[in-house]
Amino acid sequence: MNDYFKIRFELKPCTETETDVLAALLCDVGFESFEPDAGGVSAYIKKELYDAAAINSAVASYPFSSSIAVTKELIEGQDWNHEWEKHYFEPIVFERKCVVHSSFHKDYPKAEYDIVIDPKMAFGTGHHETTSLMIRRILSLDMVGKRVLDMGTGTGILAILSAMCGAGIVVGVEIDPFAYANAKDNIELNKKSDIDIRLGGVETVTENDYFDYLFANINRNIILSDIGKYAESLRKEGVMLLSGFYLCDVDIIMDEAEKHGLQKHSVISEKDWANILLVKN
Repeated sequence: MNDYFKIRFELKPCTETETDVLAALLCDVGFESFEPDAGGVSAYIKKELYDAAAINSAVASYPFSSSIAVTKELIEGQDWNHEWEKHYFEPIVFERKCVVHSSFHKDYPKAEYDIVIDPKMAFGTGHHETTSLMIRRILSLDMVGKRVLDMGTGTGILAILSAMCGAGIVVGVEIDPFAYANAKDNIELNKKSDIDIRLGGVETVTENDYFDYLFANINRNIILSDIGKYAESLRKEGVMLLSGFYLCDVDIIMDEAEKHGLQKHSVISEKDWANILLVKN
């Protein structure tokens, strides 16, 4: 299991806008998950990705005058199902059509699409705003018979939902070996063994002009680096859903997207997290 560092950033003064901006800066240097509160933000990064100089640089670029106190704690690999259960990972319902719960839940609402997610060390239970935005978008699309590529699949939640909604071919790509194994486990839990999960990055995608839908709920820098390859894999008039970044990042992502024949259809948001729907020309 992966070991993580939990880095605590105490802000004085502290507002929601300030914690959001700091989280965006930290996302760019490898942090994966954030817990903001009234006093600051706790951020999580894999031990092997921890780079003190990069973190100091990110903090130095923070544009507000708040003082920042930083503390570090090592979180050793553990049974993350137990941790989620202990911290009350509750079932969540989307659009009265989809319920997401874990295998340890015995009492949860019934819905047309019933997804079982045991997150272990992979993030993506539907509770974070970016995953929630992606799920709501997918539920609004015609998925029947479509070919879907889910980049950075994590727990596999978006790939599993796509298959449940009738997608004909679903490919999930995950670069982290532990998240890859977790996605495979969740696919088995949901009896969707036809989903093709690939270990690696964008280099594993060899199909051009093939997919009807491409989903990427990843951080901004990866999207900016790989969006050209994403566009190559998408058929003409195919749809790309992007999330994992803030509203303030939309313009820079669109500048790069338009270079690859992608046009903005719509932007939705939740708590300053953004989701862009693009269409390939």
